[in-house]
Amino acid sequence: MSTSVSPLAPTDVPDMPAIAGVRLATAQAGIRYANRTDVLLALFDEGTTVAGVFTRSKCPSAPVEWCRARLNAGKARALVVNSGNANAFTGKTGRASTKLTADITAKAVGCKPSEIFLASTGVIGEPLDATKFAPVMDGLAARAQAGGFFDAAKAIMTTDTFPKVATATVRIGKAKVTINGVAKGAGMIAPDMATMLSFVFTDAAIAAPTLQALLKDGVTDTFNAVTIDGDTSTSDTLMMFATGKAEGCPRIARVSDPRLKAFKKALLAVLADLSEQVARDGEGARKLVEIVVEGAVSKASARRIAMSIANSPLVKTAIAGEDANWGRVVMAVGKAGEPADRDKLSIWFAGVRVAHKGARDPGYDEAKVSAEMKKPEIYLKVALGLGKGRDRVLTCDLTKEYVAINGDYRS
Repeated sequence: MSTSVSPLAPTDVPDMPAIAGVRLATAQAGIRYANRTDVLLALFDEGTTVAGVFTRSKCPSAPVEWCRARLNAGKARALVVNSGNANAFTGKTGRASTKLTADITAKAVGCKPSEIFLASTGVIGEPLDATKFAPVMDGLAARAQAGGFFDAAKAIMTTDTFPKVATATVRIGKAKVTINGVAKGAGMIAPDMATMLSFVFTDAAIAAPTLQALLKDGVTDTFNAVTIDGDTSTSDTLMMFATGKAEGCPRIARVSDPRLKAFKKALLAVLADLSEQVARDGEGARKLVEIVVEGAVSKASARRIAMSIANSPLVKTAIAGEDANWGRVVMAVGKAGEPADRDKLSIWFAGVRVAHKGARDPGYDEAKVSAEMKKPEIYLKVALGLGKGRDRVLTCDLTKEYVAINGDYRS
């Protein structure tokens, strides 16, 4: 965890209201870090439904496998998250530690181990000593209380420089419901059907299959449209818990229910807020970069081209150097393996067109674009001129600090 906050960190942190049916507590278990909280326990009232999307890495962590195996039941009573150790690539030992963690938690909470969901983040390949949860779990369960979402976000940080939280309030029918989200992530970020670690809580009454459909749809243009370094984690986990405790809230059993319209919009806003905060906290980042590709043959094609640009070390280092090097963008478009026509290609940096129809823009003004490149937020647009496909992704620049952070990560 960095001691200096990213210069791109949000200046306003929302007040996170309590959510009926959710109680939180954090503790220092000494998993890897000293003198900081590294365990989060979230307790849920009986009847809470759960949904989740997870990494599609072929080398998933033990907690990811644990959660996948228990998700179909659709019920949750507790969530345990630890930082400092990912419990990934740990073989039978990792599977045993997830079972022991669930058993310890179930005993403290008073529920079945199958109703416990788990997530871990940190170093890959190091065994997780689950016995460290035993001395703190009873205390966590005893003092868990409503609120505390900011502290929850702090407890799951690794190389993050600030806690990531977001909230929204909306109505389902006449009932007022709240959506709160927390997230962590700053490196090894290129989600694939999931996110780094993120947990969303609501007091709405939504059936588990409907919650699952909402969550799966919601990540497409939020978390899955963010990349820091092109590396998809073994541990990516996004889970949502719905307690159904909002006063007067009707139970929603179909994703097509018209009463969900405002809720869908609010959930998307929370996910978008959290995912942008992840991009803002990219390891060593000094620039937030929004990349828009339009005129592609399809949205999917535009996404692949945008990701090719966003993940290019040459593009990212040029932005870090405040250089509007459109040649590197041309390279990234060309290597994406998607339909593109060099002689129809136009490129903008920060609203200034630098290239047009396959050549440098005739009106290119170096001084103007250089001034724009010094700003902390950079908008990069590519127009392919082939169709109506459009997409947007977020990334950050690539600085020497990224190398320093990752070179020292296990030290």
